[in-house]
Amino acid sequence: MSKKVPLDKNPKAMSAKYMEISKILEAFCDEKLNAEYKELCLKALVKLCRKRPSPLVSGKARTWACGIAYAIGQNNFIFDKSQPISMTAGDIADWFSIAKSTAGSKANEISRLLKLSYSNFEFVLSDLIKDNPMIWMLSVNGYFTDIRRMPREVQEQAFIKGLIPYIPADRTE
Repeated sequence: MSKKVPLDKNPKAMSAKYMEISKILEAFCDEKLNAEYKELCLKALVKLCRKRPSPLVSGKARTWACGIAYAIGQNNFIFDKSQPISMTAGDIADWFSIAKSTAGSKANEISRLLKLSYSNFEFVLSDLIKDNPMIWMLSVNGYFTDIRRMPREVQEQAFIKGLIPYIPADRTE
């Protein structure tokens, strides 16, 4: 089950907008995705609410919800048919009753605002983190290296600094 993102992480002025967009996102994720996607989408929504000024103050809730789902999905290869959960951009846009071009534009804006990338593990599904070399490549003493091949002490330092999502040896999956 997905963890509920606490509303107290949002500025009070954004509470109504958060609730409006989160209801739409939750319905989409419950119907088309899964609990982990829902958690990532709601986490993205909280971050967008907390931006100063929040971009969510203008625009339609359905457009923002679609853009968030599209951006998070795109960052997790949802358009790749080999993934366990896959959809087309058109499928996502159609569910929200948004034009595909509008959905893509909003997703690009959100990706830029949240600095989404394949090397940023904050908005990546847990199943994709382990095998994503971009997440594990760090500069150590001026050389790019796969941190998973470094001594545990170095991995612990990288984890404490928030550079890697976990210490690989501590995971049994």
